[in-house]
Amino acid sequence: MIWFGPSGNSESFYREGNRHSWQMPRWLKKMGLNAYEYQCNKGTNIKKETAEKIGEEAKKAGIRMSIHAPYYINLASVEEKKRDNSIQYILKTLQIADWMGAGRIVVHPGAVGKMSREKAMSLALPTLAQALKEADLSGFSEISICPEVLGRISQLGDLDEIILLCGLHEGMIPCVDFGHIYARSLGVLKTIDDYRCIFNTLENSLGKERADKLHVHFSRIEFTDAGERKHHTLEDTEYGPDFEPLAKVLAERKAEPVIICESRDKMAEDALILKDIYEKQII
Repeated sequence: MIWFGPSGNSESFYREGNRHSWQMPRWLKKMGLNAYEYQCNKGTNIKKETAEKIGEEAKKAGIRMSIHAPYYINLASVEEKKRDNSIQYILKTLQIADWMGAGRIVVHPGAVGKMSREKAMSLALPTLAQALKEADLSGFSEISICPEVLGRISQLGDLDEIILLCGLHEGMIPCVDFGHIYARSLGVLKTIDDYRCIFNTLENSLGKERADKLHVHFSRIEFTDAGERKHHTLEDTEYGPDFEPLAKVLAERKAEPVIICESRDKMAEDALILKDIYEKQII
């Protein structure tokens, strides 16, 4: 099984008269999609009743749920208070995931700032380890935390750093954003062998199961010398990366990832295009 869906709600969802995120699962099912990443990127203020309603509708529609944790999490902050707060934001997101029946939460590792990358990782690793410990004590051990590859070079979270973070616990799943890899590598990700190399690196470090059950974010991204600048849609072909080489690698590996589309404003429509591209590889 492979899962395709959007990150958040497309503009067309609202144009069609929908108002509530609990309406999304049925809407996505009608489109032919089977995944949905709910956005807590600006905060964890959703009510329990609303989260449970979304989860109920997702279960009825056969939609696999994940949640994006707040963007302002920073596991590597030089301020202990901010690291402690980041742990609490992770725990709050896990609580929402529990209410919603989501099996994964996506977490931004944070920023490097004026530190070396090694120093930033020396702060991030114990902070995430503490979050994992408190998550287990709170009964959330069945929900996978997915550290995300980030798109700006100044951010903590290149592929090697994500692998190190995921090495803390076998239940953690990398969130590999191929648009972010493309942006922070300044456009290097192009050929099928480029994609194969990423999967080989993941498999050699974390094992085949985690490599094949990856959490994927995908969109075309505009970048500068600093990395990610702006998300675009699949029709904006002047920007990369292309999905076809990734689809071929997924098919040849018989991988079963969750693939979340983060196209600007058309994330559900473009998720369906990604699904169609993938299905052409397995016919």
